[in-house]
Amino acid sequence: MSTTRSADVQVCIKSFGYLHGDPPAAHLTIDLRQHFKDPHVSPELRYMTAHDEPVRTTVLNTPGIADLIEAAATAVTAFLSGPSAGPVLVADGCAGGRHRAPVFAHLLANRLRNKGLTVALHHRDLDKPIVER
Repeated sequence: MSTTRSADVQVCIKSFGYLHGDPPAAHLTIDLRQHFKDPHVSPELRYMTAHDEPVRTTVLNTPGIADLIEAAATAVTAFLSGPSAGPVLVADGCAGGRHRAPVFAHLLANRLRNKGLTVALHHRDLDKPIVER
């Protein structure tokens, strides 16, 4: 649980699963479904979530993820440099919202915090049931 007051938050990141509903409103929406390996296809990872180290390791070791985190962090910084007030809203989604999206969201939040930004992080679908495909 965060003790950060909402007025202090500069960036709000929400992970989600497209199979659980429409993407949340955001300034920047990142779709991880097509270009990044889905841990769900591995039987040993399917019933795990982003809370489990093997899932985090698999996502982090997917080619392109580190570059996408850096690109997203750069985009967030660009939004923050604009004239409008209020937090930048980032939504990142995968199919079910249990693997790629929450890991990515956590990594992006850490990257932005390391830049000195105040970040609120929410996982909309992380604890929802697995969507069988």
